[in-house]
Amino acid sequence: MAYVDGKVHANGMENFWSLLKRGINGTYVSVEPFHLFRYLDEQVYRFNNRKLTDGERFSLAVSGIVGKRLTFDELTGKLNLGGCAG
Repeated sequence: MAYVDGKVHANGMENFWSLLKRGINGTYVSVEPFHLFRYLDEQVYRFNNRKLTDGERFSLAVSGIVGKRLTFDELTGKLNLGGCAG
């Protein structure tokens, strides 16, 4: 096992896991296992863009949603495909 391979090194992974644990314990306090992948995705985004300011990171995230629409029913899995309400 190598600790360093070019720009990839074990300290980077240790840093990421440390930030993830601090985020879960400090910000979210409790995480449902079903949603863990969502928290992980958020931390990956933050880590990969850690050199940006909060404002720049926000602008980048918002630019990715322009022109897209997600309804509440789609979000919650309650799609009404039959065409009638209820």
